[in-house]
Amino acid sequence: MTIPSTPVSLRVKPGPNRLAVTGIGNAMLDIITQDFDEVYRQLGLVKASMALIDVDQLETFYNAMGPTIQMSGGSVANSIAGVAALGGTCGYIGKVAADEFGERFTHDLRSMGVELDLAIAQAGEGATGRCHVFITDDAQRTMATYLGASNQLHVNDIKEDLISRSEITYVEGYLFDLPPAKEAIRKVVNFAHEHDSMVALSLSDMFCVDRHRRDFLDLVTNDVDVLLSNEDEIKSLFQVDSLERAFDAIEELGILAVITRGPRGADVATFSGVVTVPAHEVEHVLDQNGAGDMFASGFLYGLALGADPVESAELGSLCAGEIIAHLGARPESDLEELAINAGLL
Repeated sequence: MTIPSTPVSLRVKPGPNRLAVTGIGNAMLDIITQDFDEVYRQLGLVKASMALIDVDQLETFYNAMGPTIQMSGGSVANSIAGVAALGGTCGYIGKVAADEFGERFTHDLRSMGVELDLAIAQAGEGATGRCHVFITDDAQRTMATYLGASNQLHVNDIKEDLISRSEITYVEGYLFDLPPAKEAIRKVVNFAHEHDSMVALSLSDMFCVDRHRRDFLDLVTNDVDVLLSNEDEIKSLFQVDSLERAFDAIEELGILAVITRGPRGADVATFSGVVTVPAHEVEHVLDQNGAGDMFASGFLYGLALGADPVESAELGSLCAGEIIAHLGARPESDLEELAINAGLL
């Protein structure tokens, strides 16, 4: 199928007081290092995956890292930052502690114009979360994550305002790693349905899918309008050995799904079939950290503007291409200008 050349919408942004996308996810600080010596192996990590660590392991992992770059992060928070960089109105729901990392996280997103609804952790709910990211020579990211306060999101922490004004409500799969957050997600989804906000879900990580397959399948079957995944995650979700069989399962569910495949681009499973959108050409890939998050930025923003899924995926591909050319999961270039110059906005 030929990819349409129509630009992503006519810049029909959401009306007054409306938000294109509101995300809910793990709010944390990214601590990033280039791991030329494969230190991640010595720490017992599996390459290109995410492992959870406890508070008493923080010092061990941090001390094992070389020089670091530190910036606010979290998968869905990165996507929301990308929407803001594209010129979109957006919101974010999460939980931080009243500490230095929490203040930095709040400042970074607020300075981009993101509307925030951040709960503050109480005593015993941990420090602000952080993710140790090891970038190897092949640009793969291996992560050791301390969830801390980010995954202590309770039902009472969820407010209606941002969701009620959003075209799309974007849920991070990583949130399922503690029971309180699962209940909070149910409240988020209910609010979204009440206010005609599309529900989008990121599967986040293959091992996360393995841990929560039943919950994810229930959510995807009953509540999700848009599913974002990579190839390994979608095959794990449906426990199939090929993308073709995964697409069959998606078609049966009747949802919109996009499957990112790195340099092979992204497959958009629409109601009329599967369309492959090529990856954006990049001269040198330095760090794949955040590529999926930034793809989600463009894809969801495009949908919020009324673009069709293939057009939206083209915008997502452009955003992913920007992020893999430098260290860190937040854009360094003006994404909105890049998109306009490319004829995508």
